[in-house]
Parts: sequence; C-alpha cells; structure tokens
Amino acid sequence: MEALLPHLDPILAAVRPHLLPLIQGLPAPVHKFGLDQLGEACYATIIGKLDLSSQPECTKLAVSKALGVGIVALSTVVKVPQLLKLVKSGSSKGVSFSSYALETAAYTITLAYNFRSGNPFSTYGEIALLAAQNVIISLLVLAYRGRADAAALYAAVLASAGYSLFNESIINKETMVMIQAAAIPLGLMSKVPQIWTIAKEKSTGQLSAFAVSVQFQCRKRWY
Repeated sequence: MEALLPHLDPILAAVRPHLLPLIQGLPAPVHKFGLDQLGEACYATIIGKLDLSSQPECTKLAVSKALGVGIVALSTVVKVPQLLKLVKSGSSKGVSFSSYALETAAYTITLAYNFRSGNPFSTYGEIALLAAQNVIISLLVLAYRGRADAAALYAAVLASAGYSLFNESIINKETMVMIQAAAIPLGLMSKVPQIWTIAKEKSTGQLSAFAVSVQFQCRKRWY
C-alpha cells in the first residue's frame, strides 16, 4: 500500500477540487458513519482532505474499514441467488436442510458472542445478514418438502436458542465462551450434509454454485 501512495498523489491532486465539494455535501448520517469508523483525526485527513500520504496509519485504517464494510455489503446478496433459485423452481431438491440448520446455529452463536463482547458491528455484521438469509432458505426448503409443521418447530427452536444466547441471565459469559469455541467445528461440519445430499442424489439440484463459491471466500474472514 505505501508503495502505491506516491503514484496516487498526482491522481488525487487532479480530482481533489472536484470531489471535495461532493464529499462535503454528503448527508450527515454518512459523515457520522465515517467518523465512527475512522475517528475524528483520520476522517479529517482521509475524507475531509483526500490526503492518503501524510498519515499512512490512517490510510491503512481506512483500507481495513473499507474492506470490512465491503464484505458486509457483499453478504447482503451472497445468498440471494440461492433464494431466487428456490422460489423460481418451487423445489428444494439438492439443498440440504441439515446443512443450513447447522450453519445457522454456528452463525447465531458467533453473532451472540460478538454482540455480547461489544465488538464493532463492522467486524461481524455479515454474519447477522447471512444468518437471516439462511433462516429464510431453511424455511423454504422445509415448505417445499411439505413440512410446514417442521418449519414452525424450527422457527420456534431457533427463536428460543437465539433469545438464550443473547441473554446473559440465561447463559453466563463463561458458558458463552465455551459455546463459541464450538462454533468453528459446527460451521465446518455443516458442509457434510450438503456433500452427502449431492452424492446421494447425484445432482446439485437447486443448489446455487454462486452462493457456495462466494461464501467460501467470505469464510476465510470469519475463521
């Protein structure tokens, strides 16, 4: 990154007069979000002046935060292709409910742990969005298999588990730490039922290759 900065300076010098008025005209909530992410000093340098070279530590922070926000943004759509494929076909063939249920359990545990630890949302926000998409997919899989009763039970169990994980009066901090330790193997194990389903049916059915491939790339950040 530092090696690139000298090459960026001439470009920024040319566009700075045109971009600064646009940046200054951004809505207040956008400025507040930037301040929360970068802090007052770095925000004034990186965003307020479009200066990437005078404070390298601020530039590194901005790149790191931008990557985090980008991953969160990507997670909002990463499983949309799978949702669309299920809805369009009206079939859940090739999609393992067990796989999504286990993965959702791992996401919920990690989400609760980070929330209770007071970590910035940008470090785990994608997990919350993926968990929500997983729940919808899981319910669709059961619905398309004519298992409305199982879908209702699953939703009730998930809601109860989520409430308990987020409630310190039910699950204390020490127990939460032990539960979080199980999230990684649980997440890895969640792929086994999907692999078995594909092998058994000898077809990927309605499984979205795009969702699987992009999620694999995102998983490197979580684990």
